[in-house]
This record gives sequence, structure tokens and C-alpha cells, in this order.
Amino acid sequence: MMQPERVFQNNVNDRRSFMKLLAAAPLFASIGARSFASTVAAKATGSGDSFTNNIYTQLWVRPVINCVGTWTYLTASLELPEVREAMERASHYFVDLYELQDAAGRHLAQMCGAEAAMVTSGSAGAISAGTAACIAGSDPKNIYQLPDTTGMKGEVVMMGPRTPWDSCIRLIGAKLITALTVDDLPGALTPQTAMVYTTWGDEERLQEILKVTKPAGVPVFLDQAGHIPPYSNFTHLAKCGVELFCISGGKGLRGPQVSGMLVGRKDLIEAARYNYNPWEGSICRPMKVSKEEIMGLLAAVNYWSNPQVGSTKGGIWQRQMDRISKLVTTVPGVQANIETPPSEKGNSYPTLTVSWDKTKFGMTAPQCARELREGKPRIDVWAGFNFSGVLAREVLDKLYDSDWSGPNQVQIFSVTLGPGEDLIVGNRLRQVLDKARKKAMA
Repeated sequence: MMQPERVFQNNVNDRRSFMKLLAAAPLFASIGARSFASTVAAKATGSGDSFTNNIYTQLWVRPVINCVGTWTYLTASLELPEVREAMERASHYFVDLYELQDAAGRHLAQMCGAEAAMVTSGSAGAISAGTAACIAGSDPKNIYQLPDTTGMKGEVVMMGPRTPWDSCIRLIGAKLITALTVDDLPGALTPQTAMVYTTWGDEERLQEILKVTKPAGVPVFLDQAGHIPPYSNFTHLAKCGVELFCISGGKGLRGPQVSGMLVGRKDLIEAARYNYNPWEGSICRPMKVSKEEIMGLLAAVNYWSNPQVGSTKGGIWQRQMDRISKLVTTVPGVQANIETPPSEKGNSYPTLTVSWDKTKFGMTAPQCARELREGKPRIDVWAGFNFSGVLAREVLDKLYDSDWSGPNQVQIFSVTLGPGEDLIVGNRLRQVLDKARKKAMA
């Protein structure tokens, strides 16, 4: 005979499951509606394309419902309609790129309160341009001599360990010196130090760095590629005291993917432009950014500068995460939690964490992610690793099939979800987890 306390617990669990199903009932109704089926079948492009029949599937490439955020290997983000319109309008004219960069830079600088700015080929291009500016300056002889830094200050100090992005610094010809802590920084500076590079945007460590670099006359480059949204970070960075900083245009800004901003001290921005396209002979000439991308980036910045946009988008993202949460928690044993990172850390948008006991479901987070990735339509969720690196892609199957020792959870980032995709994701994730649970109980 079943123990009274176990009967009571089962009744409680049954009641909870019923209440969750009741809360999700309107979502199931939407999923079953004919209007939703057409939403799933067609993207809101006006072209009639669908996930199964579009310009990419003609090349046997399957589009992705992106739940992992603005990773470059997943093409980062979808351009805002305002961005696409600006780029199309810009495509009808020839302009002088020097003049356009000058005008665009003035506009960006005014928007955030900095001395100067320029548009680059992503944050990676901004890092290279800023490094070249700090090493070669505006001297045509030095510009043409790079990556040979003979006779120039050729060392760059990196705060913390090396990263995959330090190649953007090394290709200019710089020698890297690492300073793992702020206490290591004074000893890392030499008469050959051209620049200090950091991603440490928190106020405490950043001000400690500046206390060392300012008296030494060494410029600091702050890499904050993914720090919009919120837009307020753009204006905050212009006042934080660093000589240069960069933000990606193709991530949370939803501008052209191959765009970015280099912002900072006027003389360094001027030097960066001399070391950049279209200057013939500059080391960064291959990092081209077109007139269309320049105007598209300005349109994205203008869009986000409206204070109402951030709150409106935040509300939409929150509702999407709420709907997915309601759907997946109808599966007994599945927990879901929604959090929004603090704005000063960047990437500040609602993020859903879904977790379960892998021993009771017989499924790890990577295995769940694999099922979603291989299904139709293809869905990518965050399971603790990314495949943007060559080596990561080579061991793809091993990552999915390994005895997973990390947190048994998948995360869904709202910033890259399109209209209606939350219901697709929530329903598919619910189906995958429910199937695994029932199989484990059989």
C-alpha cells in the first residue's frame, strides 16, 4: 500500500501540473490555431519564404531559430527594418568615403558625448584600427611600415589572460604583454608600451587601471562589443575616462553585422582613420565598411537612442520568455527561471534558464540541444558551449555526446528571437523533454 505522505505528495504534484497546464492553455490554443501555422511557415519578410523554402535552402543551408544570442557564427542578429531601409537608400549614390566617415563620426560622437568616432568592420576591426592608431599614429611612413613596428612603440599590454581576439592586436605587429591583475600593470608598462587593452568595464577595476595609465601617458582601449542594449551604456562609456572604446554594430544594436564603432580621443580616432580603409597602403585597408553599412549603423544608433524603444523591446522580450517558461514547465520535473543581467554588464535582456534532473529524464542539456538543432525547424539553444571556433566545431559530436559535468540546463536568450518564434521554441522544447521523461519512466 502506498504511504499516506507519498499519496499526498502525488496529489500536490498532480495539482501543480494541472495548474501549469491551465496557465498554458491559451498558448496551446495559439499553437493549434491555423493562423499560427501560417506564422510558423512564413517569415515576416513579405517574400513568401519559409523555414523550409527560402534563399538559403536553395543552397542546402538550413536557417536557425537563434536562442543563443548574438554570436558571429550565427550571423549575430537580424537587421532592424529601419537599418535595411537606410542601407537601401544609401545604395543609390556614390560618395567620398573620407567625407562620409568624417560626417558619420561627428554624428556618433555627438550622440554619446565623445570627442570623435568612426565606423569600423565590427568590433574586431575597431580593435585593429585602434591598435594601429596607438602604434603608428598619423605618420604616413609609419602607417605603410606596419606590421613592422621598428622605431615605434610596439608593445600592447592585455589585462587578464590572452583571448581569441588578441589576434586583432597581433596582426598590426604588436608584441603582447599580459597583466593578469591590476597590481601587475605597473610592472608591465615599459617605454615601448603603445596601448593597454581590456574588457574590464566595471567601474572599480577600470578606474584602478586608469590611475596607472594616465600618469604614464598610455592610452586604454576598452572592448565592450556586446554592451548595447541598453543604449545608456553608449553614453556612459564616453564618460568613463578611457581613450578608446568599441561597440559592435551587428549584435544588440541590430545594425549591419559587419559594422562597429570606434569611439574616443580625437587625435587617436583621426590616426585610426588614416590606418583604415580607404587609405591605400594601410594595414587595415582589407577591413572595408561600405557606405551602406555606415548609414545602416547610424540608423541603428538613432533607433535605440529613443528612450521608449528600450522599454518596449524589454517588455516584448519578457513576454516571450514568459510564454516559453509556461510551456516547458507543463512537463513535470522541469524548472524555469527568467533573469535580466544588470545593465552595466551589457547584453541586458531577459534570459530564460530551463533545468531538469538528468538522471530522471535520461537526457543531458547537450543531448537536448542536439535534438533541437537537428529538428525542423532548426533551433539553437545555449547548453554551455559555442561552436564559433574551428576546434570547437571539430569536436561537435563529442560535446553533444559527452558525459556532461556542467549545469544540466539550457538557456534561451530573448534578443535574437523573432515574432512567434517563442511559441515554436517553447513547444519543441516541451515535446523533447516530455518524450525523454516518459521514456525514462517506461
